[in-house]
Amino acid sequence: MSTKLINIGFGNIVSAERIIAIVSPESAPIKRLINEARDRGILIDATYGRRTRAVIITDSSHVILSAVQPDTVRHRLQACTESKEENS
Repeated sequence: MSTKLINIGFGNIVSAERIIAIVSPESAPIKRLINEARDRGILIDATYGRRTRAVIITDSSHVILSAVQPDTVRHRLQACTESKEENS
């Protein structure tokens, strides 16, 4: 059984099976979530200094910041899960 990986930009990769949510960073609750994750040491900034466009939440409660649009990450995740279903 192989782990499916999703490119979240700039060569950064996340396990598709660990992703719970992909959200936009615009709302106040998400901004609060980011700050809390930073304080707890579970924030992963994969933006390389660029603007955060997607916030990925994992099953381990880690919060990952990405400079890639949420729709782009979603399409990559869908393509990954569809190829997994075809191989089953």
